Amino acid sequence: MSSPATPVPRFGHELRATATLALPLVLGHVSTGLISFVDNVIAGHHGTRTLAAVTVGTALLWLPMMVPIGTLIALTASISQLDGAGRRDAIAPLFRQALWLGLGLGLVMFAFLSAVPYALGAFGIAADIIPGATAFAHAVRWGVPALILFFCMRYLSEGLHWTLPTMLLGFGGLAVLAPLGYALTFGLGPLPELGAAGLGAASATVMWLQAACFAAYLARSKRFAPLGLFARFEAPRWGAIRELLATGLPIGVTVLMEGGLFIVTALLIARLGEVPAAAHQIAINVSALCFMVPMGLAEATTVRVGRALGAGDPHGVRRAARAGYAIVLLTQTLSALVLLLGHDAIVAVYTRDLAVAALASSLLLYAATFQFPDGIQVMSAGALRGLRDTRVPMFLAMASYWGLGMPLGAGLGLGLGWGPQGMWTGLILGLAAAAVLMGWRLAWSLRRLPPPAATTSGTVTSGA
Repeated sequence: MSSPATPVPRFGHELRATATLALPLVLGHVSTGLISFVDNVIAGHHGTRTLAAVTVGTALLWLPMMVPIGTLIALTASISQLDGAGRRDAIAPLFRQALWLGLGLGLVMFAFLSAVPYALGAFGIAADIIPGATAFAHAVRWGVPALILFFCMRYLSEGLHWTLPTMLLGFGGLAVLAPLGYALTFGLGPLPELGAAGLGAASATVMWLQAACFAAYLARSKRFAPLGLFARFEAPRWGAIRELLATGLPIGVTVLMEGGLFIVTALLIARLGEVPAAAHQIAINVSALCFMVPMGLAEATTVRVGRALGAGDPHGVRRAARAGYAIVLLTQTLSALVLLLGHDAIVAVYTRDLAVAALASSLLLYAATFQFPDGIQVMSAGALRGLRDTRVPMFLAMASYWGLGMPLGAGLGLGLGWGPQGMWTGLILGLAAAAVLMGWRLAWSLRRLPPPAATTSGTVTSGA
């Protein structure tokens, strides 16, 4: 009589485990999103031109940054699988190679941010926005290597089911950025008024503080002491780095495809002038804050799926994926309701410019529409990462975002003159296509899992 009832408590346990693991991740992502929120509020109160400049400067930072951040997220799945398979002795060597990879990617990003602002004029960005955007990018570039190393350490910790540092360091950084960003933007005492450059400098400072604190924690924590993360120096080993790239680079490209859709949209809207650029930045910042919730849930699902896979438990893999979907549908319902009912009040926090507020408020209604497809696609991608199925999702993302979403958005927004509303229509359609295709791919990958008796190595192929 008890056997038929067994799946219910097991699924309930998976729901609780996923939610418990995800909560600090979500809060950590929210704290990261709030850093952008603080930047935008400070910039918006400094002036519409400063907000538009920070919009473009932020796009220059995060568009390419998605490749190293997405690439290194492969470390989470690899660490969780090693942990699930009981191979903890292999974790520290893998982590040290990830640090080398992160350092190299950080130097590439520094060079990119040094050069790319000079191409803004050719891209059609309004001339009065370019100086502030360039100043922001050149200031924030100094913190980029630290940010990438921070993500290496964060992905290690999360792969071992320890997500509290992500949350604590995120809010700690926020507590430093708010007063420092205000002081450097507006000027305070002996500090000069630097405008957009001040926000970039404050952000870079926070990036280094967070990385230093995380490294100190990993070196001194009893939780990580048995791993010997910094026990010895290791030179770069191309074999290990190549393996990380083979799994992670498709993830980085996938993340770039989605994030690039939003960021290139921001750059295209910036061609329409200060008011559309500022309104879009407000709406996209609010949307990004909402996205932190499904992103954290997806990362928790990656860990749960990867651990079950490493332990040779295909039923556990399926339970973890179902639990992630169940939770994300609930959270996206709440996000959509908040945007539908509170769009005017939310925008009022950002700006006193009536023209900017009216346009931003209307764009938040579009943001409410894509909450469900956005949550479904990121959850599917997270579960696929746990299965180390990364290549095909990369091509699905390309087709959805750049084969459909961007051409439609640009055609409606710029070609037909719909403006920002047309661009956001393209965003919605691209995300909807990704939700359908990623969901199909996950269902296909789950069907390929072997039965329990046949699962011995803890790995599956990454697909055709």
